Amino acid sequence: MKYRLTQYAHGGGCACKIPPGELEAVVAGLIDTSRPDDLIIGLDDGDDAAVVRVEGGQAVVATADFFTPVVDDPYDWGRIAATNALSDVYAVGGRPLVAVNLLGWPRDTLPMELLREVLRGGLDVARQARCHVAGGHSVDDPEPKYGMAVTGLADPDRLLRLDAGRPGMPLSLTKPLGVGVLNTRHKATGEVFGQAVETMTTLNETASRAALERGHGCATDVTGFGLLGHLYKMARASGVTAVVDAAAVDYLEGAREAVRDGFVSGGTQRNLAWVTPHADFGSVSEDDRLLLADAQTSGGLLVAGEIPGAPIVGELVGRETHTLIVRR
Repeated sequence: MKYRLTQYAHGGGCACKIPPGELEAVVAGLIDTSRPDDLIIGLDDGDDAAVVRVEGGQAVVATADFFTPVVDDPYDWGRIAATNALSDVYAVGGRPLVAVNLLGWPRDTLPMELLREVLRGGLDVARQARCHVAGGHSVDDPEPKYGMAVTGLADPDRLLRLDAGRPGMPLSLTKPLGVGVLNTRHKATGEVFGQAVETMTTLNETASRAALERGHGCATDVTGFGLLGHLYKMARASGVTAVVDAAAVDYLEGAREAVRDGFVSGGTQRNLAWVTPHADFGSVSEDDRLLLADAQTSGGLLVAGEIPGAPIVGELVGRETHTLIVRR
């Protein structure tokens, strides 16, 4: 019997995140306004990972990420989930050191052989990243869920953060968009999109290193809130307006067709609704808006600065009436 893992979950990948507006409302009163000096990056702007200064001129990076199946193949799902979890460390300029697995599994519904493949996929990606995997935690869960809690190290004086954007900085995007709509089509039809799996299992290590080597200090990874959602957070934290050139953004083959055919997740629609009050879309079409808001899983880095080989998709300018301006 062939099991389709995506059929055992209500959503898939980063598209099953709690909507950004709802999440911000929940945590608004929980932010530690005292901001201890050793907590370099905390909850203030919703950065990708926490960063704490420690002795010896180093900083510890801590993050966790897990989600329901985004593809049917268990090994690929494990690889995607691990790549996505490691990405949060790269997004703040760190290097992963050790990870522990986070696992929910319907043990009476899905065979343990599939679970082993999920864990094998995560382990293979961690080895590629030279990151140890040392145990983890599992629960019997009606829906399969997998990811990792990752601890890394960083130079506290060379970090990538949301609030460091300044007017005049170009915006680079290191992976094409479109995995969200392709994953939605995969869940509905079973059609496999190798180009989506390839980009979701590509580590952001090289892009992170390139950003640091060029002295850039502002970046984030593009995941469940889509390009527009994550860019809105960056521009808001930096006190600037972000201008996006929609025609300069790269998309995976088949992404436009997936939107045309209606394979748009609820997460993507909620992303677009969240940023629309803060955006000037001009004459940009609804399909383009949805693609720019597409809920990515294990997407690329969005860097304020040039990255070799990555397209320039816009720039930061002084704060205007809208936080986002999208041009065609």
